[in-house]
Amino acid sequence: MEPVVATGASLNVEDRDDGVRVLTLSNPARRNALDDGLLARLDAALEPTPRVRALLVRGAGGAFCSGYDLTHLGPPGADGRLPDDLLVECLLKLESHPAPSVALVEGPAVGAGFDLAASCDFRIGAPNAVFLMPPAKLGIVYSPEGLARAARLVGVARAKQLFLAARKLSAREALDWGLLDDCLADAEARALALCATLASHAPLAVSGMKESFGRLARAPLEEADRARLRGLRAAAFGSEDAKEGRAAFLEKRPPRFSGR
Repeated sequence: MEPVVATGASLNVEDRDDGVRVLTLSNPARRNALDDGLLARLDAALEPTPRVRALLVRGAGGAFCSGYDLTHLGPPGADGRLPDDLLVECLLKLESHPAPSVALVEGPAVGAGFDLAASCDFRIGAPNAVFLMPPAKLGIVYSPEGLARAARLVGVARAKQLFLAARKLSAREALDWGLLDDCLADAEARALALCATLASHAPLAVSGMKESFGRLARAPLEEADRARLRGLRAAAFGSEDAKEGRAAFLEKRPPRFSGR
């Protein structure tokens, strides 16, 4: 497949002979930040196909993904959709994809980039990998799906450190916490070798066990809970604090939150 450009960002899709599909985010001006155009392209590349038996997700230029492009993130739409609904839907599609996925994390995995890595089945990190979840600094209530992923990986107490205290993790700390499965200088070779191993196994066995693990790990929310959490997120996205958080980030200054 040829890379498709979307609002300054592109996704390169390479289908290898061994059944591995390599998905490379490229948005050099914003360290591979995601926007709706890139997410739409990623969503299309995640359509299941029998020839794809493993997925490798990576970023171009030595950076994994610096998060969601805040210039494309605003208040809820008139139709009730939240600004990150496409992100939530895309990452659920990656998480539930029948082929196992490996994130090759080099450099920053921040915000949505953190969540993108967490949505993969395995995470291989380079020594310069950095993980950060800044929604509390931006006035945003993060999606329950993303919060649950982090909690499953590192436990609720540590997930609170990541989301509420915005604790930054080095590659070594991420490995110690269980966020990374491996951390080594030749991370690319290790990630590709793991993908090749996964692709060589029986597809029905792999996809069946992956779905089983997913169902065992998830406790479905009641509809009332979903509505309540969606209301909290909509209120945060439309708040003055969210506007201030985005402005402060873009202006590279500390935010001044008012609680409104």
